[in-house]
Amino acid sequence: MLGLRLHGAGDARLDDIAEPEVRPGTVKVRIACAGICGSDLSLYETAPIPLDWPHPLLGEQGPHVLGHEFSGHVSEVGDGVDDIPVGALVAVQPSLADGTCPACVRGETNLCEQSGFIGVNGGGGGFSEYVVVPAHAVFVLPDGFTPELGALIEPLSVALHAVRQSRISEGQTALVVGGGPIGLGLLLCLRAQGVARVIVSEVSTSRRALAAALGADAVDPRETDPVAYAREVTGGQGADASFDAAGVGPATFVPAVEALRKGGTTVAVAMYHERVEFDPGMLMVTEKTCTGSFAYTRDDFRSVIEAVADGRIDPLPLVTKRIRLEDVLEDGIALLRGDGRDTEVKILVTS
Repeated sequence: MLGLRLHGAGDARLDDIAEPEVRPGTVKVRIACAGICGSDLSLYETAPIPLDWPHPLLGEQGPHVLGHEFSGHVSEVGDGVDDIPVGALVAVQPSLADGTCPACVRGETNLCEQSGFIGVNGGGGGFSEYVVVPAHAVFVLPDGFTPELGALIEPLSVALHAVRQSRISEGQTALVVGGGPIGLGLLLCLRAQGVARVIVSEVSTSRRALAAALGADAVDPRETDPVAYAREVTGGQGADASFDAAGVGPATFVPAVEALRKGGTTVAVAMYHERVEFDPGMLMVTEKTCTGSFAYTRDDFRSVIEAVADGRIDPLPLVTKRIRLEDVLEDGIALLRGDGRDTEVKILVTS
């Protein structure tokens, strides 16, 4: 079968690899749809995981298949799996946790000391034809779901976890810095939770237009200061919560913090490209909170599926391009590393 494997920095190849075999306690999934994530681009550019390093929970050396946002149909189940029917459409939670470390015992499985991801650290991946995953990672999707919706559950779970970290309430105001896939996912999750006003600060014209179409106050930070705007629309107070979903550095983190009201919370939900420095004395006199958000939990995953199923979240407008696996390098990764950063939101690889 075909699989996009990362051999080194700037070196991903569509290889002919062996089809994985089902094992006890696992489920074999024929991939139907997979999304390209910003972290896939970062992995492609930097290849930070040594090929000879086996992840402690997977035990596999590279090169590894990429793709951690995916859905598909169950083609086979291993011994001991009785509650997942063959043929079911499923989404896969790719995050790994050992279940025994202090973080896992606290219920913070996303912070597991041995955390990793299928499609990053081994275990197959979404940019292939088949994958075999542990049964507990499989979520059978309700009637009415499509493979495209299933592939969007993972990035939406990232967004929902960040929204929960902010502790924002119904009727309040939020600022989202960055209108990429996660930033717009934040917009959808915030609106689904009843947040009254969401300001999205984004330089891309097309992404800004999509944010506006999805109900945001969309501003171009080169023309409209998002800090001043947030204060203007809140009677001088500032946003109740903010999110840096861009990670540029001070250019995105600083306005996220400055736009907050006293006692507000900002959430870092991006990998940063530059160091950020600020005066912690500001936190003392304003009681603003700065926190982070990493991945998601099973409850986040389950909650997103429920929100999509009952119509509170419709993520399909985020899909701007659909391509085949054979074209993932040229029409997917290369595009998003170039002009596509300004024109595309979510590119899906379909079978």
